[in-house]
Amino acid sequence: MLNKLWKSYSYAIILFVLSLAASLIMLVQIETPDTEKFVKVTVAEGDSLWKIAENFSSEHSLSTDQFINWVERNNGIAAGRIFPGDEIVIPVKALNNQPYKELASSNLKE
Repeated sequence: MLNKLWKSYSYAIILFVLSLAASLIMLVQIETPDTEKFVKVTVAEGDSLWKIAENFSSEHSLSTDQFINWVERNNGIAAGRIFPGDEIVIPVKALNNQPYKELASSNLKE
């Protein structure tokens, strides 16, 4: 029975196993951003990803849309939905590679 099954589906089984192995290798190889090198902010009442992107515009070189897409992708946010108290990582390099927390709505420009 097993021999008959192998003869009938050997190519499919081999293709499946190779695809699974390639997927696992790619998953390990994909370099995710090291969020420890970026600023982490706490969302305040009334904040939006658009507002946060604008507040930090002098500290990154991305367009507002690119900033928002990066934040959504790296924080698992769907459709820009953030809530007060959420901590999110933003694409702004942390000073001395030390992340710091600030309220997103606070003015960080020095």
